[in-house]
Formats: sequence, C-alpha cells, structure tokens
Amino acid sequence: MHSRLARFLIHWISTSLAMYVASLLFSGIRFADGRALIVAALLLGLVNAVVRPLLVILTLPITVLTLGLFLLVINALMLLLVSWLVGGFVVAGFGTALLASLLISFVSYVIGAMLGARPR
Repeated sequence: MHSRLARFLIHWISTSLAMYVASLLFSGIRFADGRALIVAALLLGLVNAVVRPLLVILTLPITVLTLGLFLLVINALMLLLVSWLVGGFVVAGFGTALLASLLISFVSYVIGAMLGARPR
C-alpha cells in the first residue's frame, strides 16, 4: 500500500518520463531543459486534476455525441495549455498535441503500473 505522497511522486515521475519519450518521438515537442520538463509534468498533472474535469462537464453533450472521442480533444487542449504556461516547453500544433497526449497517457499508465502506482 502506497502513501498518497508516494503515489503522487510515482505519477509525477511517470508523467515526466512519458513527456520525455513524446519529445523524442515527435519533433513538434521540445523542452529547453530538464527544469521545463519537470515543471511541465507537474503542471500537466495539476491541469488534469482541476481544469480537465470542468471541461469534461461543460462539453458532456458533444462528448456523448462523439461517443467519447471528444475527450481526446480535451487531452490535447490540456497539453497545449501547459505548453502556453510553461516557458521552455513547446508544442508545435494541435495535431502534435493530439498524438502526443495519446502517447503520454499510454506511457504514463504503463510506467505507473510497473511502479505500482495504479491498481492492477
């Protein structure tokens, strides 16, 4: 059983690693330095915890009409928001954000599962 702090740290590390992998695979994602990566990962977690649920509620009708696919758009928008807020973190455009958000979600989930942060 992990404490809340341990789960938070594991999630932060897995998100950081996932964002780093995304920057390696997508030329449209760049970090100026390690600090920008760490701050972007922390802010992405905060944005996903605070802003994303509000957007999900506000866009519920379109999400239902698209059978949940609009959630991918929301994830991409959260990544673009973080790139706008964090100096030294650049996402080239919406398409890059959409593909990168899919990759970040998947890699973060896999790393978190391997480290024991998520239920099996």
